[in-house]
Amino acid sequence: MAGAQVGFWTGRRAGRAALARVGNRRLRAGADRAELLLARYGYAKAVVLGRFIPVVRTVLNPVAGAIGVPVRAFTLWQAIGGLAWSQSLVLGGYWLGDSVRHPDAYLVPAVAAVVVVSLVPVTLEVLRGHRTKRADRDPPADV
Repeated sequence: MAGAQVGFWTGRRAGRAALARVGNRRLRAGADRAELLLARYGYAKAVVLGRFIPVVRTVLNPVAGAIGVPVRAFTLWQAIGGLAWSQSLVLGGYWLGDSVRHPDAYLVPAVAAVVVVSLVPVTLEVLRGHRTKRADRDPPADV
């Protein structure tokens, strides 16, 4: 919850100009989606629901600060959303651990799958950057 407040104050200080300079396509889409959530559902619903949407969870806080969400409203609803999100994860883990026999047999493969899936975007970005550098370095072939 402290991180959400830091993000909010960062957005408040940087303002809309920082949002306009976002170059990453995925981050820009997340910021647009966060702004849409804030406009469509109002501050309370958007801040609480934003906790449950992966990319929006990251960018909602600075966007809320940049577009001028009142500090009191943001702080109240991000605390409620943070508690709801964290407790739902804890209770979901408890329920899953209680309903699955021998969860330790599934734990290592599940962690490995999460690591592999989380490395896919990084690998794609490295490959994309490598191809771009190579294309810049190699002159086009004359036909």
